[in-house]
Amino acid sequence: MSVSPNTRPAGHKPPFWRDRAKRALIFQLLLVAAVAAFLLYIVGNVQDNLSARGITTGFGFLGNTAGFGIVQSLIDYSSQSTYGRTFLVGLLNTLLVGGLGVLAATIIGFIVGIARLSPNWLLARLATAYIETFRNIPLLLQIFFWYFAVLRTLPSARDSMAFGEAIFLNVRGLYLPQPLFESGFGLIPLTFLVAIIASIALVVWNKRRHEATGKRLPAYWISFVLIFGLPLLVLVATGVPVTWEMPELRGFNFRGGITVIPEFLALWLALSIYTASFIAEIVRSGIQAISHGQTEAAQALSLPRNLVLRLVVIPQALRVIIPPLTSQYLNLIKNSSLATAIGYPDLVSVFAGTTLNQTGQAIEVIAMTMAVYLTISLLVSMFMNWFNARVALVER
Repeated sequence: MSVSPNTRPAGHKPPFWRDRAKRALIFQLLLVAAVAAFLLYIVGNVQDNLSARGITTGFGFLGNTAGFGIVQSLIDYSSQSTYGRTFLVGLLNTLLVGGLGVLAATIIGFIVGIARLSPNWLLARLATAYIETFRNIPLLLQIFFWYFAVLRTLPSARDSMAFGEAIFLNVRGLYLPQPLFESGFGLIPLTFLVAIIASIALVVWNKRRHEATGKRLPAYWISFVLIFGLPLLVLVATGVPVTWEMPELRGFNFRGGITVIPEFLALWLALSIYTASFIAEIVRSGIQAISHGQTEAAQALSLPRNLVLRLVVIPQALRVIIPPLTSQYLNLIKNSSLATAIGYPDLVSVFAGTTLNQTGQAIEVIAMTMAVYLTISLLVSMFMNWFNARVALVER
């Protein structure tokens, strides 16, 4: 009786190199070992090079005196401050231009995106021209345009462009009145915060009431009155505990007030206008993704066009708009690092630039800078993902 060569006795186990799962595990372990060996080689090579050049590692340099000034600082800073203080100044300047840029780009983008779908021929063509112009010009060139071609051509301080007797614009920046808060002013921001919380509660309650009974209050108008009217009432009741320090021309420059440097203005304008052109296209595509039947059904109920847009179209379009909108926010924040090109003192300029050059702590400085941008991006993504989940359709 012959036995087939392919038959195996019961309980026979094939060699491990013929077991697909075991082979995959071995290859993964080899890959991990190779990556670990490569990283160990890199770390060892870096340590050898640093030792050969007499460069010490660590973050002790953050406590050393910086020895240089920064033209814009949201916190107290002088040339005698430490490198750690320099890091905070650069971080706050980055957050300032990034936050205001996101706000301005969102407002401009939504307005232009809706305008592009307007039945008004001229308005729609102007919106299209804006989008096609600014999104097709490199951002760095737009920064140079606003800085060199616009702001650097403004008149000198003595010939400043005056807006009333309180606001002045010249080649050195924009000068605004500065509020000086007196005793009792703390009640006003507290009232403002309470008004915001009360407005959110009112909107939520009104929505539930509308779903339950079909009745609704003008919650948004009531919220507007609460947020702006209540603090104003408290301001008057406390005797307006605010005085204003006006900028005054003394010699060859202005003194007093708030100074907005031209580097900030150029960077903020370029980032906002450039990113808004992409946001406008996202808004347009989001609105057009909504079925025309939704609009026609709302119009059949005799809803005004503004209510159709606000109550029917935009809430549904947000589900399409938010994911790509998140990417534009992240791009704007990361693009703010181009501030180095015109000397705006952001994190990259004063920390990854000047501080690195003076201390030679390249690994620590670059690692801290990368960690900051990574953290900001992850926080923005987490918030936008949470908001996207809030407006998403709930399947039953």
